Amino acid sequence: MAKLIKNGTIVTAADQYQADILIEGDIITRIGLNLDIEDAEVIDASGRYVFPGGVDPHTHLDMPFGGTVTADNFETGTKAAAFGGTTTIIDFCLTNKGVPLSRSVQTWHDKATGKAVIDYGFHLMIAEMTEDVLAELPIMIKEEGITSLKVFMAYKNVFQADDGTLYRTLIEAKQHGALVMVHAENGDVIEHLIAKALAEGKTEPIYHALTRPSVIEGEATGRAAKLTQLANSQLYVVHVTCQEAVEQIAEARNRGVDVWGETCPQYLLLDQTSLEKDDFEGAKYVWSPPLRARDHQEALWNALKNGQLQTLGSDHCSFNFKGQKELGLGDFSKIPNGGPTIEDRFSILFSEGVKKGRITLNQFVDIVSTRSAKLFGLFPQKGTIAVGCDADIVIFDPNVQRTLSAETHHMNVDYNPFEGMTITGEPVSVLSRGKFVIRDKQFVGSPGAGQFLKRSIYNSAAPGVI
Repeated sequence: MAKLIKNGTIVTAADQYQADILIEGDIITRIGLNLDIEDAEVIDASGRYVFPGGVDPHTHLDMPFGGTVTADNFETGTKAAAFGGTTTIIDFCLTNKGVPLSRSVQTWHDKATGKAVIDYGFHLMIAEMTEDVLAELPIMIKEEGITSLKVFMAYKNVFQADDGTLYRTLIEAKQHGALVMVHAENGDVIEHLIAKALAEGKTEPIYHALTRPSVIEGEATGRAAKLTQLANSQLYVVHVTCQEAVEQIAEARNRGVDVWGETCPQYLLLDQTSLEKDDFEGAKYVWSPPLRARDHQEALWNALKNGQLQTLGSDHCSFNFKGQKELGLGDFSKIPNGGPTIEDRFSILFSEGVKKGRITLNQFVDIVSTRSAKLFGLFPQKGTIAVGCDADIVIFDPNVQRTLSAETHHMNVDYNPFEGMTITGEPVSVLSRGKFVIRDKQFVGSPGAGQFLKRSIYNSAAPGVI
């Protein structure tokens, strides 16, 4: 049966207007005033915003790390994402040296198939640039539709690639139409600082932050940008946390380098003092890069407002405090890195961004949905509300106040990093390709309904078009 969303205020990255939306099957087929469609199910959105579904460009579901595996898999993680207003995620497919890329991708397909309740794609990690990798890359990009490649500049002896591998990845990406993503920290220096801290008996969670200072995130960001310029390629810097990194991205963009930047809700709202909490509670806030001193938050908000940063990823990488984060008792370097953020990303940006006047309503939609869809080859199928697009829609109450808590969230993890925070705004109903996943704040979707998305190659012109 067709669905007709009436009386809502439609908001995209470019527009805000009152209209009705007709959904037939998976797609939006009409948008207009006072639509009257016989036999259509009418959904009243009076007093509510109608947003395109959120696109989360940065998640880690069912991912092994530090001797354990993330608490959220593709079923629990995508279900929580849907409750939070996100209808598309792009997860990171890890690879191992000497193992065919296709085998790693199949492993991630096996993790997601039959579990995801919303649509999803993959980024592909590149750890080495061998003849075998060179042979497989065009297939991964153009046939498998995995058009973004991730290179780690940190986690030495685990994920970290050398600068030669990064540069060659940039070259190949330019040739085949992929966007290169970097985790920008100087892993060699971090390794030295960690060893020094542990030798001095400094084992508490706060030393995770103190051994990963912001200056070396800035250094790595600048180095990656310069290599991108040398390769005449394209770069996306994930989870930017600090002023130094923002400055490097802004300077590179001013030089005409094709560089984009993402930040995350935790870096906008939380700070380094969280790692100082007693009774090992600080371990809950161990991410990489780490939380920074509070004065970096203004730089991040300003960068979102002025376009120096363009997207908000969750970097959702959930580990339970009990039994998982506790693996680092007595040694901060063994605390699994990451936190649960997939559910709260969308509403936090609305509440802290729009409601507090830091960004406009159209900027909110661009940051939380449209820009990621454009950068990662999903637009206009995803990321906007227009005739012919997938009917990925969030009906959003902009005025309700609620308190974030582990007691009420839907992530499969025993704490919420934003515990006790009061925010304004909440998704009421969420549709993925025309079908309700969340209806009146209740889950009505089904595991396996989410589809794998083969994405278009990177288009340097498209991201700049709103």
